Amino acid sequence: MGEARRRASQGLPPRQSKPAAKQDTSPRLVSWLPLTQNQTRQFMTITSRGAWIGIGGLVVLWLTVRFLGPALGWWSLADG
Repeated sequence: MGEARRRASQGLPPRQSKPAAKQDTSPRLVSWLPLTQNQTRQFMTITSRGAWIGIGGLVVLWLTVRFLGPALGWWSLADG
């Protein structure tokens, strides 16, 4: 038995349809390219944040190799 028939036989109202997915109404970047201005702005935000995380990680790695490792006796520097 289908869902609609089961609900009707039990005296239940028809199931409500799911709300439509939120559509991006911002204008397209180029008419033939399926990228909107909101999507490009979001891409720039995510990649900029990722770049800063990478820069921070590189600084931490450099500080560890140059100062922390030799200070704790993990290794010695070739130039020092």
